[in-house]
Amino acid sequence: MNPYAQLILIASLTVIVAAPILFGAVGGWRSRSVASAAAASPAGPWRWQRTFHSSLLYALSFSLIFFIQELFLVVPKALTPGLRATLYHNNHNWTGDNPLAHLFQGTGALAILLTALGFVAWLKLRPPRTETARLFAIWMAFHGFFQSLPQVVVGAVVPQNDVGMAFGYLQLADTTKLVAGLIALVVIAALATRFAAPLLALARDPAEVATPGRRSGFMFRMATLPALLALPLIVAMRVPGSLDQVAIVPVAEFVIGVFWLQGYAWCVQPRGVGQAEPASSIWGALSLVIAQLLIFQFALRPGIAFY
Repeated sequence: MNPYAQLILIASLTVIVAAPILFGAVGGWRSRSVASAAAASPAGPWRWQRTFHSSLLYALSFSLIFFIQELFLVVPKALTPGLRATLYHNNHNWTGDNPLAHLFQGTGALAILLTALGFVAWLKLRPPRTETARLFAIWMAFHGFFQSLPQVVVGAVVPQNDVGMAFGYLQLADTTKLVAGLIALVVIAALATRFAAPLLALARDPAEVATPGRRSGFMFRMATLPALLALPLIVAMRVPGSLDQVAIVPVAEFVIGVFWLQGYAWCVQPRGVGQAEPASSIWGALSLVIAQLLIFQFALRPGIAFY
């Protein structure tokens, strides 16, 4: 392993794994110190329907963001002389030869990064009224960032990665790629912590998130557990395929983004708690996930040729 790869690996393990675990441990210690005060103001029972609702929207938005990425990997190639591209449910492929194909390996990550910024703008400028729409917007932005930025980190040291191919076409120096990867790591950590506040603001009563322990508990039920439960749904949309096509991406994103959400939740003071209208049921989200699964397995799995 070359020195650049070693540095990226150490920085990644520190920022993505060690730092959120340490932060969460501090939060656990702080939570015990205020447990007696919290007992005087009960937070009320948790509705587990909300956990399943969030899980369905997490799975729906993950696969939608992944589809957008693959679509924008295919379309530029399909429009390039000499290339023929095919879109699948968990990947894409192309035939022919054109040097621009390597550059266009970066267009998917760019497309979902811009998609994430669009949903952030929606949340900031005109927050959706309903909990369903807010959760969908939050998870779309979340997946857009955490499916795109890690590709910059990996592409800094792995030339065969999609973004690594684009870096190769642009003939970026190793030091430039290293700096890009390290910046992406810092942005990943910063963004992961920024998602904590809007998720905690989905509490229906300020008492639900009044103390560090309650904020950590709310985040676990609203984000961490839903993301974990969503993994089998996401994998079901991506099978069959190799391990990297089916499981590595969703599991890696869970570690990269959700670890920080859970570890950081205790110290966030959310604003606008209780403003979103509660979701009436999970059936709408469930119907969309089922429809998405059918489209992925029956329409996209055989491949759609763009030529």
